Amino acid sequence: MGHHFPGGHDLFSDLTLALVPKTVYALTGPSGSGKSTLLGIMAGWITPTAGAVVRDGIQQVGRVFQNPHGTPGRTAVDHVALPVLAAGHHRDEAHDEAMRLLGDFGLTSIADNPFRSLSGGEAQRLMLARAIAGSPDLLLVDEPTAQLDPHAAATITASLGALSREGMIVVVATHDHRAREACDVVIDLAPVP
Repeated sequence: MGHHFPGGHDLFSDLTLALVPKTVYALTGPSGSGKSTLLGIMAGWITPTAGAVVRDGIQQVGRVFQNPHGTPGRTAVDHVALPVLAAGHHRDEAHDEAMRLLGDFGLTSIADNPFRSLSGGEAQRLMLARAIAGSPDLLLVDEPTAQLDPHAAATITASLGALSREGMIVVVATHDHRAREACDVVIDLAPVP
């Protein structure tokens, strides 16, 4: 598989990946190497200019962007409960599951706070909790530790590892050496000299 933008050079070419469950992949490379583009291709939002993506057994894809976006006036618990409600669960079940996930990310104390009042790190962790609430088979995360202090970053990294052990495929685009070292496999998009 390969990709380039019109009039531009190849971001990557001859890329062959087989992603398997129970694995966390680090997607690394300098800025502009195509990490976010490759996540978009894996999500099915971007069509590669060469080759194809085959999703075998992937029913649900979760995506967490580098810059978290939410509904300003909705609470943190609302953001996480929504995917559970969309899956057909009762409101009380959705609330309980959302609170459990908020607890996993150290966000219980801000459950009733509106999104607009959250710090960048809280918003990033909230978006991870929301993505997980949708029970994805494939979780694509762009720079999850960029806005976090070392303790919160370690919590996120450990949580992503735990998710993979439950059978999820996790792909993390990162510049953070600690996040990279915590992953099972590194995919480096740095150009070959």
